Amino acid sequence: MAAFPQRKAQCLGRADGSRKGGLDERAAGVVQLLNGRPRFCTTSSCSGRLVLLQGPPAVREARGGILKKNCAWLMVTHELCTKGDVMTALEKATGDVVLKFEPFVLHVLCQELQDAQLLHSVAIDSGFRNSGISVGRGGKIMMAVRSTHCLEVPLSHKGKLMVSEEYIEFLIHVANQKMEENMRRIDRFYKRLELALETALGANHPPLETGNRAVYLRRRRRKTVQEQEAHTSPKDRSEELELEDGAESSLDIFAEVTI
Repeated sequence: MAAFPQRKAQCLGRADGSRKGGLDERAAGVVQLLNGRPRFCTTSSCSGRLVLLQGPPAVREARGGILKKNCAWLMVTHELCTKGDVMTALEKATGDVVLKFEPFVLHVLCQELQDAQLLHSVAIDSGFRNSGISVGRGGKIMMAVRSTHCLEVPLSHKGKLMVSEEYIEFLIHVANQKMEENMRRIDRFYKRLELALETALGANHPPLETGNRAVYLRRRRRKTVQEQEAHTSPKDRSEELELEDGAESSLDIFAEVTI
């Protein structure tokens, strides 16, 4: 992509079109790390969110909801939530409402295929096993970082609550657990990405010293990875290795992400 620097400058120069108008705090570190490298450009991101979404029949009647295409957002948070948050939002329901948890998502324009492959490898190792690469017209290379530990449960129909408050409390517990795991994966992704980018930079610009010096540098990088793994609890390591629950059979990883 000979025109990558121009394309990156053009992309980063656009106004933020999201409803929030800025980066999610938890995703900001990863976005800034990538945009600080000349071979990457992030195009959209979301740090993960819990949403109460009301379907099309209620859009005309909703009051105080955030409209998104043919739906109304009765509640949206990028943090943990409580039963009180959900019950208060449900008081505004006049149609079909679902509780959704959507994990971290990131779309990155890459200069070369090898750059996308490096990012993909880090994403998979960090637990984002639904990640993928697409090569479009004109050599446009896009990498999507995505996960499958989503949640979507209907709560009301035509404004009538169809489940008990006890069940809602249970769902919130499950959703919060997924959000906490999502936070851990973002932290792992940032740390491993930072190390991978430093290692790649060293490979592209090898030190003048050879022999013992080169061996020392390789051992030091290996030791850094081992130390990071040693500080990860057994629970986190088991969660990292287990397969994702559920799958998105009709995933379009390059659909527009609206925050």
